[in-house]
Amino acid sequence: MLTLTSIQLNAWLAAFLWPLTRILGLIAAAPVYGNASVPVPVKVLLGVLICLAIAPAVPAGPALDPTSYAGLLILVQQLLIGLAMGFAMRIVFAAVEFAGEVASLTMGLGFATFFDPQTQGRSSGISQFLALVVTMVFLAANAHLALIEALAESFVRMPVAPAPWSAAAPLELARWGAAIFASGFQLSLPIVAALLVTNIALGILTRAAPQLNLFGIGFPISLGVGLLVLSLALPYLTGPVQALFHQGLDTSRRLAQPVPAAALPR
Repeated sequence: MLTLTSIQLNAWLAAFLWPLTRILGLIAAAPVYGNASVPVPVKVLLGVLICLAIAPAVPAGPALDPTSYAGLLILVQQLLIGLAMGFAMRIVFAAVEFAGEVASLTMGLGFATFFDPQTQGRSSGISQFLALVVTMVFLAANAHLALIEALAESFVRMPVAPAPWSAAAPLELARWGAAIFASGFQLSLPIVAALLVTNIALGILTRAAPQLNLFGIGFPISLGVGLLVLSLALPYLTGPVQALFHQGLDTSRRLAQPVPAAALPR
């Protein structure tokens, strides 16, 4: 007769619950997976399937009761690790959306805003267009699968254990967050430079011919030049965006690091 003890049940529950928490944390924060248009039951089902796929390779966790104080601390730690790894990749999309906002303001399309279901706020049309383009690049480059691979590797680098999380991980995430502004300005620089030259030319033209209506011709010319430069720059955005994806994956891997053994108090 098959008999199960409470210790065995707790061990089985913990072996599934703790890795699932880290996986669901990543799915909640990562791009594409955590999109607001994806139903919550689908996200949970995806997390369960991923957990079942990588569970045999996950190192055995500590023999603790999941409902105990130590077990709840491990649960919170796994959630924070998953959220940090997913948010590191989300920063890449935020940088591209920031580039679209800068380009829209320069082109004079700051008033053309739409509701963004991802951020639950308003964003410009150019920003949403670039976000869709980057999403296609994200899927075409199999970065969504590479992110799951990095998640599976994180269970080897930082197994489920009561060991403290590295204090350098939040600092690493904050430093990577600074890339939103640097990368966003770099991606929008071609449009900003072209429109700067266009505005200078319009200013010289208006100075030479004061009878021209600058407000009547300035906006169509700026809008046309901005859309033209955007169409010419799109084929060249693949390389920088893929480089940002690689940096985001490297940051996600570095976030899942335990405290070095030499730094632990004795």
